[in-house]
Amino acid sequence: MDLRLVLALVGSYLLGAIPTAYWVVRAARGEDLRTMGSGNLGATNLYRQLGWRYAIPVGLFDALKGAIPVALIGPWAGLGVLGSVGLGLIAVVGHVYSVFVGFRGGKGVATGGGIVLGIAPLAFVAALVGWIVIVRLSGYVSLGSIVAAAVLPPLIWLLHPAARAAVWPMAGLSALVIWFHRTNIRRLLAGTENRFGRKAAVRGAP
Repeated sequence: MDLRLVLALVGSYLLGAIPTAYWVVRAARGEDLRTMGSGNLGATNLYRQLGWRYAIPVGLFDALKGAIPVALIGPWAGLGVLGSVGLGLIAVVGHVYSVFVGFRGGKGVATGGGIVLGIAPLAFVAALVGWIVIVRLSGYVSLGSIVAAAVLPPLIWLLHPAARAAVWPMAGLSALVIWFHRTNIRRLLAGTENRFGRKAAVRGAP
């Protein structure tokens, strides 16, 4: 196997596995985010614990963890669109199952969004606007994330004909993101999901 490809695969996983939210809480409070709120190591749980001042930069960095493999590492390794998207998916796996924190992590929404930003920026913006509208109207971050994940593949197909080869891998990613939100879906149906702006009182929220 080509050395560049090996480095690209390992590097993409390790980049995705950087537990940004976990380290930020460790630095700010000396606490373990895995034992706080939902226990999820993503920007939503971080926001509930420390607020927007910390959550926004962490969310942006988590998105970069998906964009960098697609936009930079893939081309460096000589990969095309599909191969580069594959590296982005590996970064998502790293984010969700981080070797640095006992294979715990976030739910891959921001990192998956970073992949889309790298290959289909118009689709990313459209999905982001939809996410914002849904969260503002419903108060549910998880609902916005689920809907955004579901509409991304058709948005890529419609808005980015040159990137249509990536639609099926992105459909797989969307299915994974929705699967990672399965407990949120159950709470949404039961009417017990935490609304945006409220701190999670029990484990299992986004």
